Amino acid sequence: MNVLWILAHPEPRSLNGFLAAEGRRALRAEGHHVEVSDLYAMGWNPVVDASAYAHDPAERFRVADAAKHAHHAGTVAADIRAEQEKIDRADTLVVQFPLWWFGMPAILKGWFDRVWHQGYAYGLRGPDGEWSGYGDGFLAGKRALAVVTMGGPAGFYGERGIHGAVDELLFPLQHGMLFYGGAKVLPPVLLWGTDRFTPEDAAGAAKELRERLRAVPATEPIPYRPRNGGDYDDRFVLRPEVAPGLTGSRAHRSA
Repeated sequence: MNVLWILAHPEPRSLNGFLAAEGRRALRAEGHHVEVSDLYAMGWNPVVDASAYAHDPAERFRVADAAKHAHHAGTVAADIRAEQEKIDRADTLVVQFPLWWFGMPAILKGWFDRVWHQGYAYGLRGPDGEWSGYGDGFLAGKRALAVVTMGGPAGFYGERGIHGAVDELLFPLQHGMLFYGGAKVLPPVLLWGTDRFTPEDAAGAAKELRERLRAVPATEPIPYRPRNGGDYDDRFVLRPEVAPGLTGSRAHRSA
């Protein structure tokens, strides 16, 4: 595999730093190639601004249009283009982060905001002229895996847990970003109660991560419903006979 490992944690001596190092070591030991985007170490700029797209400040800044124009003109900022080239080279994406306030750290969201812009990640058309998304797109043929640490115990993130179901919390990333882009999204690696981890707990988590990484090529992806699979009507709303009685993120999975 050609793996792009995207890490969003500010401390290399943290559990996340340890797990990232262990995971990359395991992949390389198996003969896989690994590139890394360690966002804090890179000093990644998460803020969308006009300068990244060589936009004329005298004109109104329409973000999506400016990004699309810059992409086609080859004037996108060098840091954005470098990340896109890493994505293009990869066949597997690993997105690793701690869950902070029920979502990804701001630096990682800013990576998506800047790198996955119109013209590159969305606003695309297939050979039939239809827009690409939710099952096809710029990530078609790639696999994606989220590795997420959570401070609270597992029960907090269950179907009736006070924090809300973890599948719901990760739906924007896994369905709205990764599956939208066309990736096969694998079940995430979820580590609970990490604020209270002992060294033995960390070693166990590293073992679990290594096993999951070795299994990536054979792991069945989350069965999200593709946009063009017949489950959605022409307004891209689920047909009445599909998953009757279900709403929310669960309805968009076929099993």
